Amino acid sequence: MGVSGHDPRVPEQHRLQAADWKRTVEDHQITVCVRKRPLNKKELVKKEVDVISVPTKDQMIVHEPKNKVDLTKYLENQKFRFDYAFDDSCTNEVVYKYTAKPLVQTIFEGGMATCFAYGQTGSGKTHTMGGDFQGKMQDCKKGIYAMAARDVFAYLRSPKYRPLNLIVSASFFEIYSGKVFDLLADKAKLRVLEDGKQQVQIVGLTEKVVDNVDEVLKLIQHGNAARTSGQTSANSNSSRSHAVFQIVVRSPGMHRVHGKFSLIDLAGNERGADTSSANRQTRMESAEINKSLLALKECIRALGMKGNNHLPFRVSKLTQVLRDSFIGDKSRTCMIAMISPAMSSCEHSLNTLRYADRVKELGTSEGSRGRAESPQADVDMEPATDDLAHLRSLNEGDMSAEMYTFHEVIDELQRAEEEVLDNHKAISDYLTHALQRCNALLALTRDVDYDQDAYVTQWEELLNEQLAVLAQSRDLAAEFRNKMQKEERMSRRIQPRH
Repeated sequence: MGVSGHDPRVPEQHRLQAADWKRTVEDHQITVCVRKRPLNKKELVKKEVDVISVPTKDQMIVHEPKNKVDLTKYLENQKFRFDYAFDDSCTNEVVYKYTAKPLVQTIFEGGMATCFAYGQTGSGKTHTMGGDFQGKMQDCKKGIYAMAARDVFAYLRSPKYRPLNLIVSASFFEIYSGKVFDLLADKAKLRVLEDGKQQVQIVGLTEKVVDNVDEVLKLIQHGNAARTSGQTSANSNSSRSHAVFQIVVRSPGMHRVHGKFSLIDLAGNERGADTSSANRQTRMESAEINKSLLALKECIRALGMKGNNHLPFRVSKLTQVLRDSFIGDKSRTCMIAMISPAMSSCEHSLNTLRYADRVKELGTSEGSRGRAESPQADVDMEPATDDLAHLRSLNEGDMSAEMYTFHEVIDELQRAEEEVLDNHKAISDYLTHALQRCNALLALTRDVDYDQDAYVTQWEELLNEQLAVLAQSRDLAAEFRNKMQKEERMSRRIQPRH
């Protein structure tokens, strides 16, 4: 069915005044924008119809094809309003100007700035954040990562902030299936721990000191190459993970964090629906994406609401590592929702817009100026299981009882996996040391008059010790196997395979 007459071009879109974006940032801790990309080559070849229009600078309309009872076709127009709506003629520079750019000063004022790119796979998230891609080739100068870095150095050298002698560093990591990998260190797996001061630490994360934009560009290219390794295009692998690029400004001495800008290319939101896959890894990956996006929404909600709201940040690794981005008056967040204009993507586009609309509704509610900066009041010490229950209570429409139980099972499985892997590493170290003790004991028997009683006593002690250690490892492995089988059974209950 053809759709015509619904795609007016509004020149004002490109003549937004500077006062517009200044007012948005001053009025709200949370800014929500939406970007429509052009039809791509595949969609044009398939003669896809553009069903998205952007009539004003803050409104987007989805012209959803419908059928009446008598099979007559018609369009149902669904309107959404955001802080800004970018049409398919807008460049990354225009999008950056009204989204992430106003947040840069936040980190020089001692705050935390966060910019999320949200949407389905192929909607333009990685293009917007990372720049232009031609297969594996990347021009990262045209992405928001690089533009933000450029402005960070401009502020750093300005008369107002130069006397602070701040040091700029950058890190780049991805979160896949609840695990964190360092994109600047050959995708080394990292541990996320919470210290005694309730500060979340990514242990061993590479943080490179950078002196100029070119050094930042090299890190972006290096990180993106690691993220898309072995793939033929940028989005075939990146859609399955959240990528987090952070620019940190520190006081001299590389100790106290003065401010931090986190720029996040989120996993494709449609991936969270694939929990009925026959493949366990895909099910776990999908469940983690689904849970992390729900948790993200609620953490932004907690930032935008007045009062001491519980922050369910332990529900997912994404919200856990970004915990300090959701606390206090000095935190600022921008979400850029990306949508495809094609009719075949209509359902995904509507899901994206509804999610962004919910975030916007939360962000502009009464008290959106935020709360007093008191991390202790914002975050209690409830375990992750309580956070999951809290998350479900806030999202019963998006998380059924079966799905909640499935998330619990996935959490149990992930914890069992971590225990087994940690134990395996410890066992490897132990056995190396035990072998040395074994060889040393054997060497004693080379003496013609060695003490047989002492030898056999030590040998029995060593054997018994190893048997006990290995029995514990065997029990952990068996428990891991049980959790895998439990997940398998639970996945069939959610949606039987056909």
